[in-house]
Amino acid sequence: QVQLVESGGDFVQAGGSLRLTCAASGSISNAESANWYRQPPGQQRELVAQITDGGMTYYAGSVNGRFTIARVTAKNTVYLQMNSLKPEDTAVYYCNVVVDNRPIWGRGTQVTVSS
Repeated sequence: QVQLVESGGDFVQAGGSLRLTCAASGSISNAESANWYRQPPGQQRELVAQITDGGMTYYAGSVNGRFTIARVTAKNTVYLQMNSLKPEDTAVYYCNVVVDNRPIWGRGTQVTVSS
């Protein structure tokens, strides 16, 4: 089974930018969707951004206009570009791909935004 590894999480000041990377150990060309979720401290995991196999994207209202998801199939990689970061963006960010209706999860990467 494909494994996912996230990287790029860091400690940044409000207004800064980060790019998260999700590297798959194998092909994700047949994934129905690739997604980024996040789980803030003490809260439930929530969907942040999604890109389908057709290239359609979805963003949570709280990040729309600030975050951009991209999927590079040839590199088996999914990115999340995060701009204008806010303290409320602080969370563990998880990569997820759905293959044959089955989700595959990474272990997450910590993003901390200071005010």
